[in-house]
Amino acid sequence: MKEIHTEIEINAPASVVWEILTDFDHYPQWNPFIKEISGHQIVGAQLEVFIKPPNSNGMRFKPKILSYKPKEELRWLGALWIPKLFDGEHSLIIEKIDENKVLFIQKEEFTGLFVPLVSSMLKDTESGFEAMNRALKREAEDEGILER
Repeated sequence: MKEIHTEIEINAPASVVWEILTDFDHYPQWNPFIKEISGHQIVGAQLEVFIKPPNSNGMRFKPKILSYKPKEELRWLGALWIPKLFDGEHSLIIEKIDENKVLFIQKEEFTGLFVPLVSSMLKDTESGFEAMNRALKREAEDEGILER
């Protein structure tokens, strides 16, 4: 198993951060890592996701939502190629610090036979997480949600 864990403090209420994270239609406008995402936001639903880590052409996959807790967590499990070869459980977590500040955690646990073979790709993925975290912070703190 390999895990990527990133976090950032955001000076905005959990409701604002959650609204941005679950407004899939606007991801292309602010998100430098998850370029496209669509699907029903309910546990068990399958999403369609296109990510573009730095130094890559990007990849499409169809993860299944494992957890959907408003203003707290969105978590999904995706497989690259065939399940159990390279699986990733991706979590977007909002931890409330106070009424107007949250800790946003983005992490992914990778499992499967191919994990040891793709460590260079995972470094680029971590950079992508960090870029997304910074963009989310800017979007939430600028109250970009109100401009929609």
